[in-house]
Amino acid sequence: MPIEGIAIVGAGTMGANIALSFASHGQAVQLHDVDPAQLKKALQTIRTHAALLREYGMVTEPLEQVMGRITCVPRLEEAVDGADLVIEAVLEKIQLKQQVFTQLDRLCAPETVLASNTSTFAPSVMAFGLQHAERKQRFLVMHYWNPAHLMPLVELVPHPESLPSMVEEIRALLVRCGKAPVIVRKEIDGFIGNRLAFALQREAMALVEQGVATPEDIDTVAKTGFGRRIPVTGIFGTADLGGLDVYLEICRSLFPQLNADRTVPMQLKRRVGHGHLGVKTGCGWNAYTPEQIAALTDVLTRELIRQLQRDRGAVAADVARPPATFSD
Repeated sequence: MPIEGIAIVGAGTMGANIALSFASHGQAVQLHDVDPAQLKKALQTIRTHAALLREYGMVTEPLEQVMGRITCVPRLEEAVDGADLVIEAVLEKIQLKQQVFTQLDRLCAPETVLASNTSTFAPSVMAFGLQHAERKQRFLVMHYWNPAHLMPLVELVPHPESLPSMVEEIRALLVRCGKAPVIVRKEIDGFIGNRLAFALQREAMALVEQGVATPEDIDTVAKTGFGRRIPVTGIFGTADLGGLDVYLEICRSLFPQLNADRTVPMQLKRRVGHGHLGVKTGCGWNAYTPEQIAALTDVLTRELIRQLQRDRGAVAADVARPPATFSD
């Protein structure tokens, strides 16, 4: 069954940007939120983001044509009526998500695909309590990365009972919308991306706690060292270029010394306890002025758009060939 009608439940940051990612690729979207003010705010956000994409040539249609594909619907039953795909994008609270899916199970046709944008919870946990026997066959996680309209990756995590044909339908839809879907082949907390990201976070925080380096220096290493290669070669490609024999010896020496704590670092707990939450409070691992926050957000957004341009061939890749040999 082709996916045509799409509904998104939750019009926060993720829901709004997911709606834009579909609308900018020709898909009509019904956007629902229980708060009418949030729907109004979401439309303003979508318009701003769509205008910036047009500025960079990533959207060539008139702005109103893109916006015209997004309909805000305050009533859930109207939003999901006739939808082929419903994506839940509410707050990351398991009980709230389960409540939403209980409602969707009652309101949606049996053939409707139900998906969650959760970044953590397994599909079987979210689908707990669904009444229709066949519903779990058309249930999966669609984990977009923030900002959803600029990040290509979408992690697809099927329910153990998901139909392979349904997963392929969703994968094909995402490819048509310019995404890079990856299928996570086993249910696992954090999926792929967050497990990799937080393994790196754990080691970085351990290095700070041990006095090896400052947060600023670690960020410099990430941005100007190994992080420069990852967009080109990934993780395993980097190892192949370096030589697996070399990596074997490094692993033997380094793995026993890497941090393997199963508890949250004290420095992180201390910062949160003091109300230092990052840019939202002006201080986290680093301190930020309002001007610095605005500049950082703008630079990040525009760089992500330029990366999309390179991905899609809108501009020359401007990436040098990797050297014939190099070592770490």
